[in-house]
Amino acid sequence: MSQWVVLVGRLSDLDNSATPHKVMTSRDYLARPALFRGQRPKVINLSRSYAYQSRGYYASLLAEARGHRIIPSVETMIDLSEKKLYENALPELDAALRKACEKGTAPASPIRLYFGYSDDSRLERFAKLVFDWFRAPALDIHLEANAAMPTIRRIAFSTLGKLDTAEMGRLYAAMERYTAREWRAAKTKTPSKYAFATLCDPREELPPSSVDTLKHWARVAARLGVDVEPITRKDLPRLANFDALFIRETTSISNHTYRFARRAAQEGMPVIDDPISMIRCTNKVYLNELMAANGVACPPSVMIAGREDFSRAADELGFPMVLKIPDGSFSRGVKKVEDLPGLEKLATTWLEDSDLLIAQKFMPTKFDWRIGVLGGEPLFAVQYLMAKQHWQIINHDTGGRPMEGGFRSFALGDAPPHVLDAGLRAARCIGDGLYGVDLKETDDGVFLIEVNDNPNLEHGVEDAAEKDEVWTRLTRWFVDRIER
Repeated sequence: MSQWVVLVGRLSDLDNSATPHKVMTSRDYLARPALFRGQRPKVINLSRSYAYQSRGYYASLLAEARGHRIIPSVETMIDLSEKKLYENALPELDAALRKACEKGTAPASPIRLYFGYSDDSRLERFAKLVFDWFRAPALDIHLEANAAMPTIRRIAFSTLGKLDTAEMGRLYAAMERYTAREWRAAKTKTPSKYAFATLCDPREELPPSSVDTLKHWARVAARLGVDVEPITRKDLPRLANFDALFIRETTSISNHTYRFARRAAQEGMPVIDDPISMIRCTNKVYLNELMAANGVACPPSVMIAGREDFSRAADELGFPMVLKIPDGSFSRGVKKVEDLPGLEKLATTWLEDSDLLIAQKFMPTKFDWRIGVLGGEPLFAVQYLMAKQHWQIINHDTGGRPMEGGFRSFALGDAPPHVLDAGLRAARCIGDGLYGVDLKETDDGVFLIEVNDNPNLEHGVEDAAEKDEVWTRLTRWFVDRIER
């Protein structure tokens, strides 16, 4: 696990006994570039000034050059140097502040926040939101005087040298919470070198990986010197505590999973799924165009933008056909229609929420191939069997819990080469991450159904043939990119 380092202007600025972390001056940090060579410390910059070309500024600038993770970043320093650079954040922050103060008086100005924490319990969410926008150890939120509603006038860094004993106590407590770990794999014989975050929701009905599966990965990763810790959507402010992110919630560019992916990419962290892959894979219309442009065989398809396309789809594809919402997942938003009236009814309803739909020729098979691809190479090969008396691998129309079909897992050496090749060609059009490529094998050839950026990876299913090699390769994918 990466160590924490705290930078100060003077050693007297911080009580060394109040923190277990290494404390050093920014001058020493700047003067000793080889001090942490071969390591990736996480650095908290508590310099007295973050002004342009100050020691505090250069400490953050050179930390990034050395591959160290530091708060505040130079980007944050620049953002907070002028109000016009952060004014786009103010509407959201003002709204959160006003909501927090609905049932009470406005807090005194300035509001002081340490590592996204406030001593006013009403401001808990507001403080985390501020920290999400501007990750800094200490911030002062100055409010407009005599305003009818709480309104932010200015956001500024707090000056460490001006904090009294009580405020320093708050700083120490917040720093301890910020740097703490909540859940880890079992201890290994050697200290962990890296810490990976896994975004998950234990309450999700159909998660891509179960909690038990993630614990299994944690045990495998621990043998490679890696801590794996599950985090939830509330943990975005502390994402930078980690070295890498693995998203194990169903992804969407319209929810928090995309914000996590984007934040990880901004921090320079290896992330699965990365924002670009999420954008590319989430939309089936885009995928269909991309694969056609790259010569990857797909079922015959028709884009539906309005009623005028219904007859054309019927003429070109025949019935039954499959109608898809562009951003559906886990077989949701995918329906089979048997005739033109059925197409007209369903498409008209779906077009109220989406400007485009995709209709595809129905290709009945007893199973779908799922080829897992990681870093452009095959990771696993599985046949997902159709749900009982249903045409999809998951039946959502049971009136209760969705019903899934069975599976058959294949060693990569036993999977048909032409199926593996089709999966690799499709995944390489998307990126270098982890993808689940769904294929139908018919008498006419192998056809791509979709590429999933957030594929199922369940212990005992996708890894049934390749065993722990799946998890070892996944761990090494992250480590290789950290160490590049």
